[in-house]
Amino acid sequence: MAAAPVGGTPLKNLAWVLCAVLALATSAASAASNGNGRKLYKWVDVQGITHYGDSIPPEYAAQEQHVINSLGIETEHVDAQKSAEQAAAEEQKRIDAEQSASRDKNLLNTYGAVSEIERLRDQRLALLMDQVKVTGQFLEVLNGRLKKLRVASMRFRPYSSDPKAPPMSDQIAEDLVRVGIDIHTQEQNLREKRSEESAMSKQFESDIARFKQLKGIH
Repeated sequence: MAAAPVGGTPLKNLAWVLCAVLALATSAASAASNGNGRKLYKWVDVQGITHYGDSIPPEYAAQEQHVINSLGIETEHVDAQKSAEQAAAEEQKRIDAEQSASRDKNLLNTYGAVSEIERLRDQRLALLMDQVKVTGQFLEVLNGRLKKLRVASMRFRPYSSDPKAPPMSDQIAEDLVRVGIDIHTQEQNLREKRSEESAMSKQFESDIARFKQLKGIH
């Protein structure tokens, strides 16, 4: 026996009709949301005038772009291309942020109290001060030796005014040069140690201030 008709349409045919209607509705909704599939680009020229078009002129391809559908709804956004300087600055900013976060983590993992940082600071500064002291003492010895060598060299040509003075020996000449080089080297070492001492003091001061900030210590 045939299926009973509904409003003159068999149930089987009605099911097909409903499916077709649903498919058309879905397609229409999709087309509406996509603006019938058409993309419009929005850009601003050098005079500040806004333009719309199917494509962006090459001279504006590097600037900020907006993609909209035919309903005027923005569907995509592309940031302006960064210059080499801007990219480098952002990369440096990222690196600085990572280093700052790593420093904070190390501070919290290494120290439990401000007193621990101060104790380490005092130990390292004391070691540097001892090195400065030893270098200074060595410089005094070298300067004393140089003074004696210069006094001795006055007995020889070309420093002596005596026309009969003998020429300076190779040994004394070599000693003068060697001691002069040693003094220059130790003076450089002394400057570096003092600079290191100053930088270390500032670094520990910064670490203590940051540790207090992280811990909420006033």
